[in-house]
Amino acid sequence: LAYCFHQRRVALAEQRAPNGQRPVDRNLLELKMVQVVFRHGARSPLKPLPLEEQVEWNPKLLEIPPQTRFDYTVTNLAGGPKPHSHYDTEYRKTTLRGGVLAGQLTKVGMQQMFALGEKLRKNYVEDIPFLSPVYNPQEVFIRSTNMFRNLESTRCLLAGLFQHQKGSAVIHTDEASSEVLYPNYQSCWVLKEKTRGRKKAAISQPGISEDLEKVKTGVGINNGDDVDFFVLLDNVAAEQVHSLLNCPALERFAQLIEQRAVDMALYVVEQEDRESIQMAVGPFLHILEGNLLKTVDPTTAPSKTRKMYLYATHDVTLLPMLLALGIFDQKWPPFAVDLTMELYQHQESKEWFVQLFYNGKEQVPRGCPDKLCPLDKFLNTMSVYSVSPEKYRTLCSKTRIVELGE
Repeated sequence: LAYCFHQRRVALAEQRAPNGQRPVDRNLLELKMVQVVFRHGARSPLKPLPLEEQVEWNPKLLEIPPQTRFDYTVTNLAGGPKPHSHYDTEYRKTTLRGGVLAGQLTKVGMQQMFALGEKLRKNYVEDIPFLSPVYNPQEVFIRSTNMFRNLESTRCLLAGLFQHQKGSAVIHTDEASSEVLYPNYQSCWVLKEKTRGRKKAAISQPGISEDLEKVKTGVGINNGDDVDFFVLLDNVAAEQVHSLLNCPALERFAQLIEQRAVDMALYVVEQEDRESIQMAVGPFLHILEGNLLKTVDPTTAPSKTRKMYLYATHDVTLLPMLLALGIFDQKWPPFAVDLTMELYQHQESKEWFVQLFYNGKEQVPRGCPDKLCPLDKFLNTMSVYSVSPEKYRTLCSKTRIVELGE
């Protein structure tokens, strides 16, 4: 009985209005806009481990499942030609044993992204008639980082979300020099210097350095080799998801490797260091915040907003974003994970609310009283880390390096 009463109390608490006066009737909430920030699907490692026994990456792993086909074109943000991808040029320089290039989306990754698309279809096309069942550029805006695995991940997601298509989907991307969908060391000198210094310091932290030595010795990597927990996790995660993890020592250390990679990342991007998070993801948070504000502004022309915004990003984007929102779960963001932000309006009171999901689970962002967060409170949380392009340029300028003594 106590359990039943507790459950009922939890259910009531979940529905109670933010001011505690009256419950919010969810039946009166109308979905107005959705933003989905996702990591690309499973891929080959970016840099192989210097081991005698190399894992075989067979080109068959890159076969395209027929259901994931979807026509798309890539433009720059202004609608012009696709910019050059210097990352893809770099990846082409590394061929893994078996013949697969570094950092390539695999069949497993394509299937993961198709499944995420199907989940979005169920939520926003089938369960509620929010989106048209066929891709419509008036409803959906798509942006990706300019890397082939992210563009291809987006294709697979679109194939799952819109199982039929009329015309080609447009994916927008930006020049590497001004990209904000990941921490950009090219455009932000201060972040680059800070990160380099903190990464060095992180590796020599007590516990981390001993564990790194223990893992490298156990796996058979010479200590002089330039391998840290990020490189180790990159290989372990890629091998695990493709059932290729055949080094018993790596398998034994898999959990420790993930934990230490998270510890290092948290040391490099400190939650207390507001400016580090601002420089890492502040401009991207500013874009997400702008989409929310445009949607709630009655003066915005309908052509200026979309029902859904899709952003193809990376683990290094999601980790600082989760920290900024106060919902980091101490786990490395897995392949194909999504952070979904739903915006609702109450049909009677006209109040606005945000509901946040990460990896399919409802979240309570920092500063929010509940899973259903009043928009003003959610915007307050975002505003701590969100930065305008002007503020970003100031934070990142080389002159500040001298001031900070970095």
